[in-house]
Amino acid sequence: MHTFILLLHILAASIWTGGHLVLALTILPRVLREKSIAELLRFEAGFETVGIPALIIQVTTGIWLAHDLIPEITLWFSLENPLARLIMAKLCLLLMTLGLALDARLKIIPNLTQDNLVILAYHIIPVTLISVLFIVVGVSFRAGGLF
Repeated sequence: MHTFILLLHILAASIWTGGHLVLALTILPRVLREKSIAELLRFEAGFETVGIPALIIQVTTGIWLAHDLIPEITLWFSLENPLARLIMAKLCLLLMTLGLALDARLKIIPNLTQDNLVILAYHIIPVTLISVLFIVVGVSFRAGGLF
């Protein structure tokens, strides 16, 4: 069961991170250059149909995997345990992602104009970097840390 949950987690992470890398590295530069809100919204609408479910799968399987590694949830916040530090890192990255996503969804996207596209870029780029950090931390569970 652990292997299946891990596989789902990795597949969902691939979708989430891959989509954000495509957005940040190909779509966003063109949108900013051409000031094309329609292209950005078109990509977002398409990506949300797979990206949001992927994020939900990541969170669900991530909690399952964390519980599998450290069954006592209060121990997830123990600085003495290297696995707990990785779990805390993942939880912090999740909170940052949710904060940026909520701010973009509730404040920026409803009022998106050609003049404030750059503000949305200031959300897209950090979310993309955070999604890559999710993978770095995830690999650290098996590799014993990358740094």
